[in-house]
Amino acid sequence: MSYTYPYLNGLIDQAAGSSITIAVVYPCEEVSLRAAIGASTRGLGKLLLVGPRERMTQVAAAGGIDLSGATLVDTPDDPVAAAREAAALVGQGQAQAIMKGSLHTDELMGVLVGREAGLRTSRRISHVFLFDMADMPKPLMLTDCVVNIAPDLMVKRDIVQNAIDLAHVVGIAKPLVGILSATESVNPAIPGTLDAAALCKMADRGQITGGVLDGPLAFDNAISLESARIKKIHSPVAGHPDILLVPNLETGNTLYKSLVYLGHAECAGLVLGTRVPVILTSRADSPFSRLASVALGVLFAARKPAA
Repeated sequence: MSYTYPYLNGLIDQAAGSSITIAVVYPCEEVSLRAAIGASTRGLGKLLLVGPRERMTQVAAAGGIDLSGATLVDTPDDPVAAAREAAALVGQGQAQAIMKGSLHTDELMGVLVGREAGLRTSRRISHVFLFDMADMPKPLMLTDCVVNIAPDLMVKRDIVQNAIDLAHVVGIAKPLVGILSATESVNPAIPGTLDAAALCKMADRGQITGGVLDGPLAFDNAISLESARIKKIHSPVAGHPDILLVPNLETGNTLYKSLVYLGHAECAGLVLGTRVPVILTSRADSPFSRLASVALGVLFAARKPAA
């Protein structure tokens, strides 16, 4: 029997009927426009389609997409101008989430991280994936696989806290956080192991709150309780993590794509650390993954903890 991704489908059901307004930035090709309209049709919020009106309507007409349920916000035919307008709509209280359309990620994030956009907070911006897969008894979060290339200790602190906040939003009261490295032993030759040990102590001192941290952990003993037992690792996290923190973007991006393409996982993803969640889909994402990402963004926007 094929796996039906019950956890992500449950999130989509929870988000249905949302009153959250999503500013969709530059949805000027069929895949991104259809994904946004499809989410709205499922009741996942209201849409502001931010981009050149003529181009968006042409794409809709060519693809047979009905735009009657969305509001079009006309901008020059320039992705960066559309991103700036979406940020302004958030600042005016007209949108509570942002969704990437057909512009490049760098174009969107370049605007959103700029101080003039008014979306930055005291936290470092980071990305979180939430996976649903047949071989795991519960959902698994992975961070950061998209935004931060080589985070230092204090950036990792914010990445972890952002992920813990998302876990709380989806109902995980005390998430277990595994801090990944190549080994489960602290080794000065591997800087990530030192960061892992420091992050655990920071959690002990209240500098990271709301979760239980352990690390460094190698991927096998982070995921497998049997592996941890064989290696005599006594850990509250090993074998059943809710969140895995990767040491750098290359590791995270490779692991994320391995889970999707070899592990047949589906995932939802969000950029956090901004005033509103950013739904950052990829051109290669499945329609279901796009829908689940919108649902996750809508739920975070509705339930997010106070800054």
